[in-house]
Amino acid sequence: MNCCGGITTCIQILRPNNAIVPKCKAIIPRIRQLPDFYNRTQFPQQISASFPLKYRDTLNILAFASSNGNWVEVEVEVEVEVEANNRKEYESDEFIVVNFYRFVCIKNPEGEVSKHLSFMQGRGIHGRIYLNEQGINAQYSGPSKDALAYVEWVREDPRFSDILVQISPASNGHAFPRLKLRYKPSLVQLEGGISHLPLLDQSMRATPLTPSQWRSRLESVNNNNSSNAVNTHCILLDVRNGYEWDVGHFQGAQRPDVDCFRSTSFGLSEPEVMATDPLATVDKEKTDILMYCTGGIRCDVYSTILRQKGFKRLYTLKGGVSHYLENEGSVGWVGNLFVFDDRLSLPPSIYEPKINTEDSRMQDTSQNNSFAKCFICGSQVLELRHRNCANLDCNLLFLCCLACVDNLRGCCCLKCKSAPRLRPVLPSDQRYKKWHNYRASLELCKNGEMHQYWAAE
Repeated sequence: MNCCGGITTCIQILRPNNAIVPKCKAIIPRIRQLPDFYNRTQFPQQISASFPLKYRDTLNILAFASSNGNWVEVEVEVEVEVEANNRKEYESDEFIVVNFYRFVCIKNPEGEVSKHLSFMQGRGIHGRIYLNEQGINAQYSGPSKDALAYVEWVREDPRFSDILVQISPASNGHAFPRLKLRYKPSLVQLEGGISHLPLLDQSMRATPLTPSQWRSRLESVNNNNSSNAVNTHCILLDVRNGYEWDVGHFQGAQRPDVDCFRSTSFGLSEPEVMATDPLATVDKEKTDILMYCTGGIRCDVYSTILRQKGFKRLYTLKGGVSHYLENEGSVGWVGNLFVFDDRLSLPPSIYEPKINTEDSRMQDTSQNNSFAKCFICGSQVLELRHRNCANLDCNLLFLCCLACVDNLRGCCCLKCKSAPRLRPVLPSDQRYKKWHNYRASLELCKNGEMHQYWAAE
């Protein structure tokens, strides 16, 4: 890597054989001492070093410059950004969930799919892995030996060598019913598709902020809010669905009036959404838009749309909320994190970040669940986990208190409670199967009457 006027450093990171972290993500050199003659001569020299690296280490190394054959010592400060090495090390048969994505040109995506399918043979991986001309988007579960083997195999391709990978435990086994690995025209679903968006142009996407940078910006936003000052120069934008916000969000973020990312329209100035659009009246030239989502891909996609609409100061949380919780803990975060798999909701503690909390300047509010309300009666819910309506023909995802679950037999309203195709009420930690797995059965109710319900085969 060339660093500053001909000085070159080459750093190798040591890491455990069974772990995918730490991995060097960026090296930012700064010359601290420079010989007088160096500006007149440039004799690059490549050096290498091998050493263990801890998260966020800032290292001083020695580089060299040359003039007339005489080497002069130059002190270079090198800041190395790495993936956090504070993750739990999993046993080979322990199930985990892995998420990553990358926007990159794939000239033959169908051929790429075939190679990935071939690698998957004999490996116990379930999930959604999509590839197309714009890159890859992967969310899957499996025993750690298989799940991490796929990550390492993908990283052997130079196009994916530095993908940022998110890992979390799956204590009940697979978090996805089966493997879907295929070509898909859109890596994420958005009205009108995304194939026309300039996703491969980094300059058209929002500027990524590291978790520590995000935390600093978040602190600034919330300090302004607490002083009752109207912050017209910074907007905290949750680029998720409203039901995701309902179980957890960053303090100060407005609930999105969106039920499906496909229909997201922030900043598009459509008359019917102006009243609920936090970007409707902002100054596109001067307002900082701080965007976040679960893993980062939705922000990357949507920021290109905002960029095309004239928004200049766009920033996104690198790696999304999951990366933030892993590195900074739950400081500034309220509640749990909604995930699109069978687990549905994860407490921040599941990421077990090893951070120094003594110097925390923001109060940890993750245990404050007062914002979470029952969809039916409006009372506070004790468990931050959605359930689907028991009516097979409704299937609405909603938060519900225990009393309403009992009164409405797991349904979202009285109309659904009297629907002809009702599934049995499930415990909160279970999810319904796909509709085609259910067949009509009879159940003896408390009043002695027979009631038809739909049970899984």
